[in-house]
Amino acid sequence: QVQVVESGGGLVQPGGSLRLSCAASGNIFSIYVMGWYRQAPGKQRELVAAISSTGSTNYADSVKGRFTISIGNLKNTVYLQMNSLKPEDTAVYYCNYRGVLAHTNYWGQGTQVTVSS
Repeated sequence: QVQVVESGGGLVQPGGSLRLSCAASGNIFSIYVMGWYRQAPGKQRELVAAISSTGSTNYADSVKGRFTISIGNLKNTVYLQMNSLKPEDTAVYYCNYRGVLAHTNYWGQGTQVTVSS
């Protein structure tokens, strides 16, 4: 019912920046949470940042102060601005849409972010 598509990954040198985009379409409700997760090889998937339809945000301690999640001009679109990237940020980044009232959860295909010199 809900399609989630993310983009913007790529290769960047340490200290560089990337901006990830995520768009959710389909059966979208007014109360939702959209967020970014990442998973590195051999590691568990972890929350990077999330934002609710009310505008509240939450960040992982490892990215706080470097990453910023925001809602785009078009509703149901979320961006993740990643600054001061480190090699440890290398992972597949997944966008997630969660409908709070409907108790639904949808994931995008993921986009690769590689930080290397």
